[in-house]
Amino acid sequence: QVLLAAAVCTKAGKAIVSRQFVEMTRTRIEGLLAAFPKLMNTGKQHTFVETESVRYVYQPMEKLYMVLITTKNSNILEDLETLRLFSRVIPEYCRALEENEISEHCFDLIFAFDEIVALGYRENVNLAQIRTFTEMDSHEEKVFRAVRETQEREAKAEMRRKAKELQQARRDAERHGKKAPGFGGFGSSAVSGGTTAAMITETIIETEKPKVAPAPARPSGPSKALKLGAKGKEVDNFVDKLKSEGENIMTSVGKRSVEAAKVLTPPVNMESVHMKIEEKISLTCGRDGGLQNMELHGMIMLHISDEKFARIRLHVENEDKRGVQLQTHPNVDKKLFTTESQIGLKNPEKSFPINSDVGVLKWRLQTTEESFIPLTINCWPSESGNSCDVNIEYELQEESLELNDVIITIPLPSGVGTPVIGEIDGEYRHDSRRNLLEWCLPVIDAKNKSGSLEFSIAGQPNDFFPVQVAFVSKKNYCNIQVTKVTQVDGNSPVRFSTETTFLVDKYEIL
Repeated sequence: QVLLAAAVCTKAGKAIVSRQFVEMTRTRIEGLLAAFPKLMNTGKQHTFVETESVRYVYQPMEKLYMVLITTKNSNILEDLETLRLFSRVIPEYCRALEENEISEHCFDLIFAFDEIVALGYRENVNLAQIRTFTEMDSHEEKVFRAVRETQEREAKAEMRRKAKELQQARRDAERHGKKAPGFGGFGSSAVSGGTTAAMITETIIETEKPKVAPAPARPSGPSKALKLGAKGKEVDNFVDKLKSEGENIMTSVGKRSVEAAKVLTPPVNMESVHMKIEEKISLTCGRDGGLQNMELHGMIMLHISDEKFARIRLHVENEDKRGVQLQTHPNVDKKLFTTESQIGLKNPEKSFPINSDVGVLKWRLQTTEESFIPLTINCWPSESGNSCDVNIEYELQEESLELNDVIITIPLPSGVGTPVIGEIDGEYRHDSRRNLLEWCLPVIDAKNKSGSLEFSIAGQPNDFFPVQVAFVSKKNYCNIQVTKVTQVDGNSPVRFSTETTFLVDKYEIL
């Protein structure tokens, strides 16, 4: 098989996109395409037409034609198979089979055409491989960007700390009736400490305006910010550093949950004693029912910003009845925790670390008990002629939870167009590029514990799995809370603040 060119043209023979795989002038390809409509015989069902020198193999696409120009001795069966693959690639990049849409995505189509044919010969690739090759997603680049963001956060935290030191120095000077210390500028000029501190504080406030993280976009071109081929050890060190700081390198669903948590969680009024309670769930269910595995990990992180409250005890209330396995930090008094449900250091004279997050208690729950599933998903595809009717419903089993920004992602067959939505509770998004239907629900709670979605699209039942779920909640699954904080000396109560997050690591219906 020798393929000379692949083109998308109008019914009048005007070329919209054309990719030549052998040396051919522009005048030659335009002449071949202009002659193509005149050669077709009306009333015949053939999908090819021949001249003395070339063969046209074509497929109508609404008002356009997908045309392959080959030599006359080319294998017609292979040409038809190649033509089908070209025709399936176009809907991957274009939402509508129209001239302006094809022109807008012309370079994406040309890159995809080059993955199908090289030097006139068909490559052994399928649609999924073409999409992977053209995206050129780089794990190293993601790690690099995550590390850079971490460094920026550390620099801003250092700026805030310096500003506080300057303000404290100014207050101390005013308290003792001394002149505020000056800070030298260029030459002999100097600025007062109070003015400098105010300027730095204003700068930090200006640069620290909260912003909603945009959806991660795939890089459309080469990036000069990163050279691929970095040492694997350095990448591992970057990832370990991110994990130690609470960042997660995870799948797309998990990543969406983390982003949703950043958007959802309002700024917490942090006291001198602050606790962060975080839970992550990993769950796999079968499409016909049955929990294959559910694993939940939780942790209480303690942050103390004032050394006056470094010697404290946390009073924990555990109302979980599911058999959660608890584990305290090695420096925590296990006997005190077992008998009185209090978290304190083994040596009462010692203090908790200042200005750092310390994990003091963690728990784990692993089960295959179906009644423990927080949110059940039932996806029921049924074939109806050439299409498939899909009914999908959710039900909140754990009514004490309130799930926010719930996204139920259903995969769709490629190259079959847009799904026809019947009934729906909530909203939906159709991602034609990734062949996904996203069912979006702002809140699922006891008042809105069930809902359903119905849609129709060409395909087979297996095309709509695995279904993936992402959500975030400000209530934890295992009812473990810190109810009181007291001083070791005198047992006096201490004001504290709590931040609770329940996230999805993996939630799949296979």
